[in-house]
Amino acid sequence: MNQWEVVIGIETHVQLSTQSKIFSGASTAFGAAPNVQACAVDLALPGVLPVLNKGAVECAIRFGLAVGAQIAPKSVFARKNYFYPDLPKGYQISQFELPVVVGGGVAIQLGQGENAVEKIVELTRAHLEEDAGKSLHEDFHGKSGIDLNRAGTPLLEIVTEPVMRSSAEAVAYARALHALVRWIGICDGNMQEGSFRCDANVSVRRPGQPFGTRREIKNLNSFRFMQQAIDYEVQWQIATIEDGGKIQQATVLFDPDSGETRAMRSKEDAHDYRYFPDPDLLPLVIDRDWVERTRATMPELPTAKRDRFVADYGLSAYDATALTAALEVADFYEAAVAVAGKASAKPCANWVTVDLAARLNKDGKDIGESPVSAAQLGGLVARIADNTISNNIAKKVFEALWNGEGSTADEIIEKQGLKQITDTGAIETLIDEVLAANAAMVAEFRAGKEKAFNALVGQAMKATKGKANPQQVNELLRKKLG
Repeated sequence: MNQWEVVIGIETHVQLSTQSKIFSGASTAFGAAPNVQACAVDLALPGVLPVLNKGAVECAIRFGLAVGAQIAPKSVFARKNYFYPDLPKGYQISQFELPVVVGGGVAIQLGQGENAVEKIVELTRAHLEEDAGKSLHEDFHGKSGIDLNRAGTPLLEIVTEPVMRSSAEAVAYARALHALVRWIGICDGNMQEGSFRCDANVSVRRPGQPFGTRREIKNLNSFRFMQQAIDYEVQWQIATIEDGGKIQQATVLFDPDSGETRAMRSKEDAHDYRYFPDPDLLPLVIDRDWVERTRATMPELPTAKRDRFVADYGLSAYDATALTAALEVADFYEAAVAVAGKASAKPCANWVTVDLAARLNKDGKDIGESPVSAAQLGGLVARIADNTISNNIAKKVFEALWNGEGSTADEIIEKQGLKQITDTGAIETLIDEVLAANAAMVAEFRAGKEKAFNALVGQAMKATKGKANPQQVNELLRKKLG
């Protein structure tokens, strides 16, 4: 494998979050009955003309600003000619020679934990286009149905340079891009509904040699399938070349059941599509004022927020990266810190990325569906910080909040009598009783068996019903035992 270098470029079709289609007023809502959201423009009836959706252009500008790209002051729509049953016009309106967004890059994290390194995946372009309809094969015996609800849905196709060198890098890029388009509000990112679809162009070469012939794996709609598909394709290409074969440029599909890719058709080149400027659409002109007005509405971007979390809250780069993986998580965290106090920024990070994340995962919920609000979690962390409760008791309070047993941590602590015992005299009295009742353990500890001490700590905590400060119990117990 070290004798070969993998070369990967990704093309991603991002469905834009507009209410209507890119060239018509028909709805883009998901799940409607077939063909009820296809108007005369989508059906390509004679005499109809496309009208560009301004909201789709706004989405393209937002993306260009987010990735540091050049937003073209003038771009052109073209007709991409090919026949498909679900493409009534016989061509797709897209952009070719003059796309709306040029260049830019997406930062990805490679490796785990504190050893992670950052890499910038350079982008070639991003262009606006319309989606085609959908052919339905399962519901009709011996024939196919056509659903044109998707026809005309606005897409932003984002194309990278061939700079990724493994399936892990490709997946890291796809995840980062997925998070970014959701963060800036241009796509809902729902991969099951086809809102975010990736095509991976994969080739192999000997190190230092020119690029090999690529094969394009189409319509990867899960990160897991993307990694499996690329890994299989890489091994297949290497084996084919080492056996004396040649790679033919092709479009392939990935079969999750077999874990294999299979050729769908020979890969077309640009000249096969006979691109030419669409005579029904004027060039798209974007002036600086439009760009600056859009910039003013942009949220703080993930990298900037991550750097601020490190600088303002003293978090590690690892924690800050985890907290800025999604805008909802970052906002939840900051809202919790606002209640708990800046001094509790690190404990808040731990609760959000560990305890809350684990509970959400267990129940199959997103953070937006969390029964425990950011304010409630912040209030809980504040009670740990002022020693009202211990970390162990906090977990009980968290579960009670999750189950709706109270509206605040304070209410649950009061109602269930969970306040931590910090009175040294009271704890010493309980420890004396524990030592008197466990003389054998005391003898074992004094004979050098450290495990006996841990057992005595357990007995002392049990005697206090878990409400004593564990560190305080440890210190007082050692003092008593000499």
